[in-house]
Amino acid sequence: MQSQQFAGANKINTSFLSPLERRLSPIILPRIPLWLQTYHLTMLTLAWSLLIMGFSYLAAADIRWLWGVSLMIFFQYVTDHYDGKVGKYRNTGLLRWGYYMDHLLDYVFLCSVIIGYAFILPEKSRYQLLFLLAVFAAFAVSAFLAFSSTDRLTISYLKLGPTEFRLALVVINTLLILFGTRHMISGLKYVNAGAVAGLCFVVYQTQKNIWQIDMKEKEREKTRTVAVAKTYAAHKELYVFTGISEPVTAVNPSKGIRVS
Repeated sequence: MQSQQFAGANKINTSFLSPLERRLSPIILPRIPLWLQTYHLTMLTLAWSLLIMGFSYLAAADIRWLWGVSLMIFFQYVTDHYDGKVGKYRNTGLLRWGYYMDHLLDYVFLCSVIIGYAFILPEKSRYQLLFLLAVFAAFAVSAFLAFSSTDRLTISYLKLGPTEFRLALVVINTLLILFGTRHMISGLKYVNAGAVAGLCFVVYQTQKNIWQIDMKEKEREKTRTVAVAKTYAAHKELYVFTGISEPVTAVNPSKGIRVS
């Protein structure tokens, strides 16, 4: 018997840039060197994350080092975006290992970016950065809890996904290089407020969808129970069903007969 495909192998991405990414994939995938395997691409996020923190540390003295951070963000996008696709294209993927390590290292990447900004911005901004990390981590927690409830892994919300997030980081770094950190310090509270508003919207929509799934399941269970009751109940005899889950047991009070 053929085993069921692991649901985590398929991601739902409806972001603005996802159509462009899908068009580029058939062009880029055949050109990736054969010695570069899917697990190599996944693990490279560790290297990019360490370099992001290193360049950010240097940027505290010379802000132009943020160009190096932006380059590492681009490299992380390439390896993270194509690691699973290489596995599918070559039929060499490690679905469950890839799901676990890929998302774990995405969190490592996020932490490296926030820690990097902590090197650059004044100490008074670190509480806001810590709050920002907590909010973005909550998006990931929500996505994984929703996946365990629905078997659907959604990685984009409001047409925004990981690619748009990385692009925003590159834009922020460019603005920091051109105009300094003063505007980012004052703008962090607005970023946090927007992130919280987005998180509340995502959580509301997610719990609403899961609620509807539960209600449909309850309705199907009720319909199934009624159908079983009609099957077991004889004409003009009273049966009381003691449970709604299988196996169903019926009791005829007048005769003391139990039917299972």
